[in-house]
Amino acid sequence: MAEEAPSSGRRGPGAILFICGMNAIRSPMAELIARKLLPQGVYVASAGVRSGERDPFVDVVLEEIGLSLGRRQPQTLDELEDDFFDLVVTLAPEAHHAALELTRSSAVEVVYWPMPDPTVATGTREQILAAYREVRDRIERRIREELVAAISR
Repeated sequence: MAEEAPSSGRRGPGAILFICGMNAIRSPMAELIARKLLPQGVYVASAGVRSGERDPFVDVVLEEIGLSLGRRQPQTLDELEDDFFDLVVTLAPEAHHAALELTRSSAVEVVYWPMPDPTVATGTREQILAAYREVRDRIERRIREELVAAISR
C-alpha cells in the first residue's frame, strides 16, 4: 500500500460545516458548491443557528450553475447527524458567535466569511435574483480560493 508523502503536510480539512442564520440561503449554497468543487472524500454539511424555511430564490440561482437542493430542508445545529468537523465556516455574525461557543472546548478551526443577506434586496425579481447570485458567486470564489487551494497544495 502506498502512503502519502509526509512532506505534503496537512492537505486541508476532511470534514467541513457551513453555518448561517437559518440554513436557508448562504450555508446550503456553500454546502452544495463545496460538494461540487471538493474531492469526494471531504465530508460537507450545513446548518443554521435557528430554524428557517427554504428560500425559492436559492433553488433558482443554484439551478443556474447545475446544482439542486432536491428535497433537502433547512436544519439547525441541533439536528445535525454528525458533529465532528475539523473546519467550521460561518457566513453570518450570529452563526460565528454560535460556532465559537459550540467549539470552545474542542480543537476545531472556525473561520468567518462574512456574506451579505440577499433577503434585504428590493426591486424587481431580477434585481433580487442578482443579489442572490452575488452571494452565490462570492461563496464559490471563497471555496475555490481557500478550500480547493488548501486541498490542492
